Amino acid sequence: MTRDSYDVSDAKRTNGTTVMNGQYEEKEKFLPPVTVEPGLDSINKNPDDFELSKEDIEPKDRYRIVFFIMMIHGIGILMPWNMLINAKSYFEDYKLSQNTTEITELRSNFMFYLGIASQVPNFIMSGINTFCQCGGMPSSRRIVIAIAVEVGLFIATVILAMVDSTDWAREFFYITMLTAVFLNMATGVYQNSAFGLAAILPMKYTNAIVLGNNLSGVFIAVINLLCSAGAPDPKVQAIYYFVVAIVILLVALDAYFLLPNMKFFKYYESKVHMALSNTESPNSASFGQTMGQFKDVFIKIKVQAICVWFVFFVTLAIFPGVWSNIRRIDFPLSDGMFVGIFCFLSFNLFAVLGNLTSEFIKVPGPKYIWVPILLRGLLIPYFLFCNFQPGTGRTLAVLIESDYAAIFGGIILAFTSGYYSSLVMMYGPKLVEPEVAGKAGMIMAFCLVTGITTGVAFSFLLSVMVSW
Repeated sequence: MTRDSYDVSDAKRTNGTTVMNGQYEEKEKFLPPVTVEPGLDSINKNPDDFELSKEDIEPKDRYRIVFFIMMIHGIGILMPWNMLINAKSYFEDYKLSQNTTEITELRSNFMFYLGIASQVPNFIMSGINTFCQCGGMPSSRRIVIAIAVEVGLFIATVILAMVDSTDWAREFFYITMLTAVFLNMATGVYQNSAFGLAAILPMKYTNAIVLGNNLSGVFIAVINLLCSAGAPDPKVQAIYYFVVAIVILLVALDAYFLLPNMKFFKYYESKVHMALSNTESPNSASFGQTMGQFKDVFIKIKVQAICVWFVFFVTLAIFPGVWSNIRRIDFPLSDGMFVGIFCFLSFNLFAVLGNLTSEFIKVPGPKYIWVPILLRGLLIPYFLFCNFQPGTGRTLAVLIESDYAAIFGGIILAFTSGYYSSLVMMYGPKLVEPEVAGKAGMIMAFCLVTGITTGVAFSFLLSVMVSW
């Protein structure tokens, strides 16, 4: 029987049951689907042949392949940042170990300089990538270019790790900063474009990227600890460490090429294209019209956009600049292991748990989520009164003289960062029409990067405040 062999008025379908002339007949259970495609999806099928109509059934994300692809991109997006900050001991204690006045100053403020060199270019390129679009959707081609640039720069970083830079430590510092600048310019484009693509999919696919961001931190923290324990030579540690980054980025590149061939992704992409085809051609819109569209989208998601900014502002104001400089008082671990486990590993692990929790619990909703996010700002003074010891010294009294209190604060910081960032990143794009969901996703990503950049800058002010 074909679809056209009976009149629509005489037959309707409801939840797997056929309704004929007011009588219910059970759907035939043993008929195979109309089309069966082996494997993940038919990757040889011409994308132009994929037609969408109101009668099409939404395809399933087989084996959650698209979800995992987005998660892999989330891991790749924060790979440069996590690699550089977790290699703190390599840069400060090995490459910048000279005791000259200039090198000592560079070493003392290395994390601050690295944060600025990383996040300011990230912020600028994210803004350019958001507002300079050639069509109604984010340019996915930019993802390939960004990943290729990052791989090339990590290869250069591995070469620098092999070279003895004792006699030119100052030059090494500036080369490292320049590398961080270009790495994070590429990251700004990569992150912004990836969130734009995920925004056209259901909410959990945006959360997959946020989950991948924090899994990236967990993975790198574990690799860092293993390299430190397994290779006593800092140079060998760094080589293995940065080679891992190259491998992960190449996996993310392969995942990008798989995504357009997935029927699930093509279904949602086609819905957006159909919606755009019913509006004015995005290529013919003037710059003023494009900015007007972004303004209209921002007005609809302003609460979520401000919330994601503040979540990451608070997080990056504390982590890693303040948290990594909290000195243990009597905890039975070495200083290096204490920071490695209870700062970098603990933060990323509990941020992942926060991400996962948001898959099952979504409280509060979009209207009131700003309340707990605003209260989360109290974590900043909490950490300042812990045993935070910046390189410039400390004059402010330490009121929280407990390693366990500092660890507990870190857990709260991490879990709430993962949980609330996931919620607002999922809520934002779903408050607008499907055809502008990509723009909403990119605005949210831009606000995320803005929060990171302003948070890193504010962490330097916190160091100054405790030293007055």
